[in-house]
Amino acid sequence: MRFMMNPLPRNVTSCPVAVIMERIVLANRWITEKWEAKGVVRDVAPPGSAEQFIVREEKLTQVLFPGHMIRLQRDEAEGYYLNITSPQPKVFVLWRLHDEVARPEFITVSYNEGTRWADSGENVDGVPVPAELLPWIGEFVDQNYKPEPAKKKRYASNKDKGRMGRFE
Repeated sequence: MRFMMNPLPRNVTSCPVAVIMERIVLANRWITEKWEAKGVVRDVAPPGSAEQFIVREEKLTQVLFPGHMIRLQRDEAEGYYLNITSPQPKVFVLWRLHDEVARPEFITVSYNEGTRWADSGENVDGVPVPAELLPWIGEFVDQNYKPEPAKKKRYASNKDKGRMGRFE
């Protein structure tokens, strides 16, 4: 179920989203199921809404978790830039198991933040950024990200005769 939403106003730095989590039953003697984030959509549910089952079958379950927020912060502008200029921009979803159900805890569109979460051993999945959010993120990056100027290359002087700090 995909539909276009109105674009976000220019000065808004957060967007309500809902996360789709999926559970697949596995035929494996060591692990019986696999959870992963499957998608992110704009949240149209009233505040405080409970999760809803989208699919509830014997081997497949999909659950919609409303009430999450993508917040854009100036100190993560470089991470947003790296993400939206990549071939496939992602929303990174950090999730944890609670009572045998994977529940999303944090959402970001910063490549740097998503990588930090994954490097720390958390369960993190990257799902495609909804197309209607890309212009909003891009405008934030344009207003808040200024790449550092390239550093001037330094070459060895004639004094060291190419030894570059080696002593003979």
